[in-house]
Amino acid sequence: MRRLFPVTDQTVTTDSGGRPLGAPGAGGGEGGGAAQDREWSLDELADAYAYPEPGPGGPGSWLRANMVSTLDGAAQHDGRSQPISTATDMRIFGTLRGLADVVVVGAETVRLEGYRPARARAEFAARREAAGQGPAPAVAVVTASLDLDFSLPLFTSPLVPTLILTGAAAAPDRVAAAEKAGARVVIAGDGMGVEPDRAVRALAELGHTRLLTEGGPRLLGQFVAAGVLDELCLTVSPMLAVGDAQRIAGGPSVAVPRRFALVSLLEEEGFLFSRYRRP
Repeated sequence: MRRLFPVTDQTVTTDSGGRPLGAPGAGGGEGGGAAQDREWSLDELADAYAYPEPGPGGPGSWLRANMVSTLDGAAQHDGRSQPISTATDMRIFGTLRGLADVVVVGAETVRLEGYRPARARAEFAARREAAGQGPAPAVAVVTASLDLDFSLPLFTSPLVPTLILTGAAAAPDRVAAAEKAGARVVIAGDGMGVEPDRAVRALAELGHTRLLTEGGPRLLGQFVAAGVLDELCLTVSPMLAVGDAQRIAGGPSVAVPRRFALVSLLEEEGFLFSRYRRP
């Protein structure tokens, strides 16, 4: 993998005279400077994807999304994201989880992707301890109906109790079933559904300020429309899927498109791993 942006002394390889390879009069042939292409360690990935520092002058909560899309805009193939992903994309996926307090996910994605509880990973143990985090992130499922299989490992054997984000009008029997299964129900809306801004605040009140959402598209669309998404980590897969797969974000369009700024771009074997932040 190599870093394409931002340009640093590690991004551009220079010749013996200190000139970028590919520059006029420099060795290395045609084209722009070529960054070193190698496998990055998990520590390097964790540094590259570190959350902004909280505290005075820093954000109270930071909500980032991690999604993958094909060249023609498909966020899944046959209903799942794995066929359009790659091993490095999954390493970044694991790194983002290793840095997060909580993973926020929609109920439909839980059902389609067969979600399991996040696991503790020794590679991130010291980093999490230094940040005051538990051994693994909690998983927070956003659902109005609580139509979930509470016999799944996500509820029966998580390292950290699974959270259910729902509305105040949720069916009492489903709330009771969730709590009986060991989940913690968090009210984040006055009606049946969840209000995105209240979800962020409710998680912060539980001490979860480093937030990661993995979708699905409808949930991400709600976060975008509500203006609470701070960062998008988007993998662009060099594949064409055609079909009628969803985009990474769905739902009604916003009145004015949200403008984000590119802060980082990595590349490996045609896959682009980008980070965009709200200005």
